[in-house]
Amino acid sequence: MPALLRLSGRIALYCSFALLAACATRGPGGYIMDDSLTATGQSSRAQFLVLHYTAADTPRSLHLLSREEVSAHYLITDDDPPRIFRLVDEDRSAWHAGHSQWRGRTWLNASSIGIEIVNPGYTTQPDGSRLWHPYSPRQIDAALALAADIVQRHQIDPRNVVGHSDIAPQRKQDPGPLFPWQEFAAHGLIAWPDNAALRAHRVRFERDGVPDVAWFQEQLARVGYEVPRHGMLDEPTRNVVAAFQMRYRPQDIAGEPDRETAALLAALP
Repeated sequence: MPALLRLSGRIALYCSFALLAACATRGPGGYIMDDSLTATGQSSRAQFLVLHYTAADTPRSLHLLSREEVSAHYLITDDDPPRIFRLVDEDRSAWHAGHSQWRGRTWLNASSIGIEIVNPGYTTQPDGSRLWHPYSPRQIDAALALAADIVQRHQIDPRNVVGHSDIAPQRKQDPGPLFPWQEFAAHGLIAWPDNAALRAHRVRFERDGVPDVAWFQEQLARVGYEVPRHGMLDEPTRNVVAAFQMRYRPQDIAGEPDRETAALLAALP
């Protein structure tokens, strides 16, 4: 019996080596690559999902994102129905974020997935105001479905689903104030102010007045924005306030730190 047990053990060991060998491949340099084990201590490269508009039509967008120095993982066209082009593999970095920062992370190309949506952005009117162009409902449906798939597969935190204007507020406005962030919130894809907390904070700031600029800067930094922390309402601070308003209060994106903006900030988790 002991001899039989020893033989069984040798057979099992041999079989395990044979199984491992079956998982091995030879690389181009002649090395042996064994894929039989997968580490449990790992996570996705993609920690952020960034949404953009192209400010160009579909042919121009495809050219810019596939033949120039910028790129994105996906492009959603303005066809009816929209087409979704996969331009960069999700395992690779696309060049869509540029100089960027969110929640302490910088240069987000290496840690994000980028979705570009064909949309003109805005037209400057004779009086200098901006006429923003809407997205089609079918484009938004496509963006929602694609974003939900990406977020689920990569386990992206809802706080890290952002617009280009969130991660680069000094130089970018996309996806603009007509992008329906609240629809993304309704699908659980982004963080959104709690309604009960928002009502309570509206009453609070109506009673106590608008907080000072330092408070706004502190709260914007808490949410994730790169913002000055000197307590002065300068142009960079206004740009960050406007970026926040485009996302949560698109009816007024003047960059003024008012009571409603304060309430929205305070109600965000």
